[in-house]
Amino acid sequence: MVDIFVKYARTCFARFHGLVKYYLTFNEINCIEVAPYVTAGLIHADPQNIANAAYHQFLASAKTVIAAHEEWPELRIGMMLAYGPMYAMTCDPEDQLLVMQADNDGLFFADVQMLGEYPQYKLNQYKREGITLPVQEGDLDALKAGTCDFLSFSLYGSHTVTVHKEGLEKGEGNGAFDFVVANPYLKTNAWGWATDPNCQRITLNTLYHRYRCPLWCVESGIGWNDEFVDGTVHDDYRIDYMRANIKSMKDAVELDGIPLMGYLYWGCVDMVSNGEGEMAKRYGQIYVDADNYGQGTMKRYLKDSYFWYKKCIESNGEDLD
Repeated sequence: MVDIFVKYARTCFARFHGLVKYYLTFNEINCIEVAPYVTAGLIHADPQNIANAAYHQFLASAKTVIAAHEEWPELRIGMMLAYGPMYAMTCDPEDQLLVMQADNDGLFFADVQMLGEYPQYKLNQYKREGITLPVQEGDLDALKAGTCDFLSFSLYGSHTVTVHKEGLEKGEGNGAFDFVVANPYLKTNAWGWATDPNCQRITLNTLYHRYRCPLWCVESGIGWNDEFVDGTVHDDYRIDYMRANIKSMKDAVELDGIPLMGYLYWGCVDMVSNGEGEMAKRYGQIYVDADNYGQGTMKRYLKDSYFWYKKCIESNGEDLD
């Protein structure tokens, strides 16, 4: 499958030459740990199979980068990570250690694709768990030579973790880990997702200081059970979310000097939620008249957030009022 993937990538590069400059090899590659079937098509998702699949994705990505650089040097190939900064609920050193370990679990995938080798902490974990990588001759050289040109990421919010879970509300929207709890300092929606006004700046600094590469937030948004009234949706909560995220990114760029390539909101038109499989959890700035059962006129209507974001884009992010 590695060679077939590289052939597919070459076909895309040739077909869209002159039209597309930026490519991402695998979307949210680290989600293979929590959603192995959705992310990698794995039915038998034991730890060894997950490690094998991730290894071959890394190899396919690296060989794709090498092919692009050799034949289309103007292209830029990036990786894509699902990420959210980790906060410790308490000052207990055990919580601080949990933050470090949880962060490494996700950043491991960026370590390989941006630094060109498996980090020692992951190799030690594999050894403890009896996992062996299917390394063949030349593979490790390819990983080293095929590091990505930039790191892109999805970021919906932060995650708060603790070893002291008793009596605390679980962070329903913050992943499948049982040590994730709700953050009492943040406002959440009906699905437990919180609006964190500083998560972009913290994430951009964390990633840049670890990898020293250009960054791109390619997915960010908030789902809400929108109320459609008089031909529109008054979604001040979505505007507040976008304003907070864009302000946080501006601070990272202007105050911290982070090289941010861009920002993409997920997604402009209402669609079925991947996480919940329902239409009721709406992300878009454009309302679609459809319910959870596919019933409705399918007509589209512009929400308040559409006009706010249009104004924001026209000002290149300067007008956040």
